[in-house]
Amino acid sequence: MRESIGISALLVMLGGAVWAADGLPDPVIDSDFAPVNMDEAALGQLLFYDPVLSGNREVSCATCHHPKHGTGDGLSLPLGDGGHGLGMDRLADQENLPEQRVPRNAQALFNLGAHEFTRLFHDGRVEEDPNRPGGLRTPLDEEMVAGFDSILSAQTMFPVLSPDEMAGHYSENEVAKAVRLGTLTAEGGAWDLISRRVAEIPAYADRFKDVYGLEAQEIGFTDISNAIAAFMAHEWRSDTSPFDAYLRGEGELSADAMAGMELFYGDAGCASCHSGKFQTDQQFHATGQPQIGPGKGARFETHARDEGRFRVTGDPANLYAFRTPSLRNVELTAPYGHAGAYATLEGFIEAHADPVAALENYDRSQAMLPALEVSDWRIMDDPAEVEAIIAANAMPTVELSESDIAELVAFLGALTDPVAKSGRMGVPATVPSGLPVAN
Repeated sequence: MRESIGISALLVMLGGAVWAADGLPDPVIDSDFAPVNMDEAALGQLLFYDPVLSGNREVSCATCHHPKHGTGDGLSLPLGDGGHGLGMDRLADQENLPEQRVPRNAQALFNLGAHEFTRLFHDGRVEEDPNRPGGLRTPLDEEMVAGFDSILSAQTMFPVLSPDEMAGHYSENEVAKAVRLGTLTAEGGAWDLISRRVAEIPAYADRFKDVYGLEAQEIGFTDISNAIAAFMAHEWRSDTSPFDAYLRGEGELSADAMAGMELFYGDAGCASCHSGKFQTDQQFHATGQPQIGPGKGARFETHARDEGRFRVTGDPANLYAFRTPSLRNVELTAPYGHAGAYATLEGFIEAHADPVAALENYDRSQAMLPALEVSDWRIMDDPAEVEAIIAANAMPTVELSESDIAELVAFLGALTDPVAKSGRMGVPATVPSGLPVAN
């Protein structure tokens, strides 16, 4: 394998440790995860798949996080409220057109119940902080975090309040109106309205009483969220892949996967960022990724650059930096990148090895975007914006041959857990609201 710079220099630039080919992580064990109450998880399963939580009762958590698409949605950027169908079959509702695509790729949900996941979302805007009330730091008011059992529970507060994801837009429904007015937690606020919907369904009221000992009028949004978090933590715990078996001394990898593993933990330097038991350092790096879609601006900004972690910290060193994703089940989670710019693992690895050239020569046909009359390429059409992404890039060039890439893909395939393909509990046939379940 040839390199444009020395491997030691590459690892220093990436801020990682030097990995030998045998510098493998320890096997995943039970104590790496928080315990799960299975009655709580069973309630959360129904809520996760139930569109009753969305403003227009058309979108569930599973719309953008479905096992069919590796707990994502198979799209570069999701179509939330105002769309019908799953994956590339998802079409805009001509009677209720989405205003824009969701700004970032739907992230996978694997192993989020593990203790080491203390920051969530592409920019880490929800994170554990023992110095804050409730032990959490979020962009919302501090009093809003009270009652969430975990960071995984707290992250659900955002999709239900997002007009583009689940709430709907402005005057479409009572939840959207409450969001528009900024009434979120008080009586008659968005969370209260969602909670009352759930409480008014007898099957849910009975389950909340059985699981939490709550009367219907006592059910709050945080109770709903805690149940969903319990379900996600159980459903997509993923530690029985061929790689896990290899680490435990219970199985072997194919020759190609072994060669890819040696590259990954050796000369290719992948493990300088994709380290640890879940192949992530849980940090943020600027890697020269293309930006598609509306970007992550303020609500009044129709189009904006997506400056990643910088929007959370205000530190210029974090410009265009995004969270290192875990690579568990990565072959199931296409497309890749914070904006889903690459349709295949091979294409992403090739681009990742030379991010500047990849950005300058990006093939837009790789984007997986159902038709919508919006401007998806405003940033990429602006040379100054592209140059700003390039200037922030922290990734050096590493030359990879076609066989190197093929071997890396073979190793990444060994991170696929057969249980994860459908989940431990699966998709329920029906939900208590009687609304359609995404299949």
